[in-house]
Amino acid sequence: MLSIGSQAKDFSLKDQNDSVVSLESLKGKNVLLSFHPLAFTPVCEEQMKSLEANFETFKSLNTVCLGISVDSVYCKKAWADIIGIKNTPLLADFWPHGGLAQLYDVFLGDFGFSGRVNILLDESHKVVFKKVYPIKEVPDINEVIEFLKSK
Repeated sequence: MLSIGSQAKDFSLKDQNDSVVSLESLKGKNVLLSFHPLAFTPVCEEQMKSLEANFETFKSLNTVCLGISVDSVYCKKAWADIIGIKNTPLLADFWPHGGLAQLYDVFLGDFGFSGRVNILLDESHKVVFKKVYPIKEVPDINEVIEFLKSK
């Protein structure tokens, strides 16, 4: 996984609305890469809902949150509609399968999906925070918010 202080690797993926989101397009903003294993699973749902619930807080902290999993754009769209995600881009790391998760070294090859990982990038897209969570644990989004407030 990228180490603290290292430059994040650029990427472009489609979100649940079939819009391309690139890291380059988010220059000047903090970016939270919130990797989760699979859509339509309870812990992943809570993880994405926590991003959505704190959308305005993150916006006030000049931060864009991106939910990322190996699911397709169509799957992400259906899931976002069902769980009420309207503001948070849910990126489809579908093809090449888990390509971004592999690039960031958070892909769990034995399972075919990413781990549950939060990677926070600063405005110049250097890694300033990263944490791997147990698959069955919802990440504490407040620790990311507190980190942003303290920098």
